[in-house]
Amino acid sequence: MQSTPPVMRNTRRRREQILQSLVEHGSVHVADLVERFDVSSVTIRSDLTHIESQGLATRTHGGATLVRTPPQEQDIHEKDVLNHPIKDAIGAHAARLVKPGDNIIIDSGSTTMMLAHHLRDHHDLIVMTNGLNIAWELANAPGVELRLTGGLLRKQALSLQGAQAEASLNSYGFDTLFLGVDGFDLQFGLTTHDEAEANLNHRMVERARKVVVLTDASKFGRVSLHRIARLDQVHTVITDGSISSEYSEGLQRLGIELIVVDAGA
Repeated sequence: MQSTPPVMRNTRRRREQILQSLVEHGSVHVADLVERFDVSSVTIRSDLTHIESQGLATRTHGGATLVRTPPQEQDIHEKDVLNHPIKDAIGAHAARLVKPGDNIIIDSGSTTMMLAHHLRDHHDLIVMTNGLNIAWELANAPGVELRLTGGLLRKQALSLQGAQAEASLNSYGFDTLFLGVDGFDLQFGLTTHDEAEANLNHRMVERARKVVVLTDASKFGRVSLHRIARLDQVHTVITDGSISSEYSEGLQRLGIELIVVDAGA
């Protein structure tokens, strides 16, 4: 698989900088962005349309205004200590869905790492992952055959990604994908902060027969910059009791199985 072309990389960086300007100033103007980036007004309008499609901005005459601010990304070590009992309960329940003989893929992340922790005593299990933290957790689990995607290490998330990681999935099919997300929105779907991570996660979704999202309820209603998948590609969501009625009812309408865990159990 070829690496990302320079034009696409430039587009990604420009859109990230436009979004940052929106966050800082609340609005942007096409004329200012044309001068700043030395591109055509058609290109800038396309960028603003893309950002609007993600639910982050509203187009106006001559520019765009911020609708909601995407959350700042946290380092994986910072994530590990947030909502730990909830993530542990989610991971424990997810592990009970895994049966001997299963072939699963686990996305990198702090909640999915708790799933890995609860899989250590499982047997006759094949696990592929792009997460170094997941791999470390399962490295000495005797009943788990562990495989890594390979790829470029994104140190902030301890995740492997990029063209090599995506290509490594081509010859596999998985019973279940266990996926962590940065944002979960009823309209826009599943999102994450990093484009390369979103691309890999999307490929994981394509290669799995069942998609299970593991997320604490704080992620509902959030939209990050890059979309992973639509909600009609999700089969099950495991979360905690803080989920709002809007989201529990919304998932029910979409036909998505909702499992709510008790962190105190």
